[in-house]
Amino acid sequence: MSSPKLHYGRWSHIGNVYALTMVCQHRQPSFDDERCVQIVSRTLRAMDEEGFTASLAWVIMPDHVHWLAQLRTHALGYCVQRFKARSSYLMNRCRKCSGAVWQPGYYDHAIRSDESLREQAMYILANPVRAKLAERIGDYPHAWCRWEL
Repeated sequence: MSSPKLHYGRWSHIGNVYALTMVCQHRQPSFDDERCVQIVSRTLRAMDEEGFTASLAWVIMPDHVHWLAQLRTHALGYCVQRFKARSSYLMNRCRKCSGAVWQPGYYDHAIRSDESLREQAMYILANPVRAKLAERIGDYPHAWCRWEL
């Protein structure tokens, strides 16, 4: 269960953009498995297609996901819970196992300016470079961005 302290000061407004980080349980490198990467990618796209979010960028790292998204119809907590529940169910079914896929809770940062939006998108897309999984932004196969930076 997540700590109630994680919820202090957290607010959520439809139309706002948030930078989110969700970490795999025990930092397990679940996304070394290409099937799991595809499940998470499809789940992020489904969140957009079903009208919950409008994704701007994401990167699926070996043990966590960074996601930059605008809320469209529901509160932030609901959208994250829906993403985690759906992706967990599909990943466990695919791997024929059970149990937690994600750590409880998540990190969020509300975007308040165009400059901050660009900074967060660059941070997300540069994450594989900092982790030495890619040499340049754009080389990592599990990153996506709505626009060219």
